[in-house]
Amino acid sequence: MLFMIFGVIAIVATFINLYMYKAGKDYRLAMAIGLSFTALTLCSEYSLVSVWVEVEDWAALMDVVPGMERAMWFLTIVSILLNIAPILLERKGKK
Repeated sequence: MLFMIFGVIAIVATFINLYMYKAGKDYRLAMAIGLSFTALTLCSEYSLVSVWVEVEDWAALMDVVPGMERAMWFLTIVSILLNIAPILLERKGKK
């Protein structure tokens, strides 16, 4: 269940990123941590699926993977957008 730990860290780092931006502080490290832990979440989830394939747990694959795929796509896109939002807002504010 390492993906859950990585996912929670990614969410917390993303909110810290947004808070730091709102407070006018340097948010870049929090942004990098948020995006990095999003990537680690995806990798650890892929590792879990790999284990299920190795042990031929087809029931787990058929039950979890279809819903997991949609959730991973959605959450990854949201994570990317939230983490880069401060950069986009800064650029917009400079114009």
